[in-house]
Amino acid sequence: MAQEVTLSASMRANLVSLQNTEVLLNRTQERLATGKKVNSALDNPLNFFAASAHMQRANDLTARKDGMGEAIQAIKAANNGIEGIKALLESARGLVEAARSESGDRSTIESQFNTVMAQIKKLATDAGYKGTNFLVGGSNASASGTATTLDVLFNEDGSNKLTLTGFDGRVSKLGAYGSRLATGAGTNFSQVSVLNNAAAAITSAISKLTSEASKLASNLAIINARLDFTNQMVNTLKEGADKLTLADTNEEGANMLALQTRQQLGVTSLSLASQAAQSVLRLF
Repeated sequence: MAQEVTLSASMRANLVSLQNTEVLLNRTQERLATGKKVNSALDNPLNFFAASAHMQRANDLTARKDGMGEAIQAIKAANNGIEGIKALLESARGLVEAARSESGDRSTIESQFNTVMAQIKKLATDAGYKGTNFLVGGSNASASGTATTLDVLFNEDGSNKLTLTGFDGRVSKLGAYGSRLATGAGTNFSQVSVLNNAAAAITSAISKLTSEASKLASNLAIINARLDFTNQMVNTLKEGADKLTLADTNEEGANMLALQTRQQLGVTSLSLASQAAQSVLRLF
């Protein structure tokens, strides 16, 4: 059986002190390397799990920011479409007025008018963003005109949301006489009543588009406000997590210097303690 090395009491005390200093040095080095005073649940369970909860919520809210950003772009695309349709309707209004002042054949003006009406539907179809189009009513637009809806989620569990609803931007749905404007159906510019109906339909359509644009603008303001709030909330959560876990590098740097000095003194003290045992050699 191997014999254990026997140390004097003073040497044992100095050795234990050096070992404790080494533990503190390793801890300080880890804090300086990671920048955190709490790197695992073993360091401080309460702070570690509280900080983890803050970071998890911050990550969940960050994911919601992406959804809000995409919704904003879809609204902007729809607004671009509305402005384009309004411009085409203004052009159509000009053609109606030209037909009214035309005493001869109005068939050319009528043909131009119907071309403009056909382009409105095409423009609405092109106003989508990443599969979301608030102007064509989604996949059911050609049948029932069912409005496109989009849920914009604001909080981490999705319980707080805003539902965006589009509208049918087809010519036939834009005014009281819209069906008469759609691709020439029922339009005959030789009749004064048709011109009057067309002018009324255009005015009604522009009014509807203005109303829908106002709704989109209101929803856009809400989403932008929630996006700003979410950005601030994510920063607050991350800041709270950091306060629970981050180390004071200035303090840890000072600790490192103090521990290195203590280690050097401990080695010197251990050397002095060993001199008592070394003096036995002088007896021989």
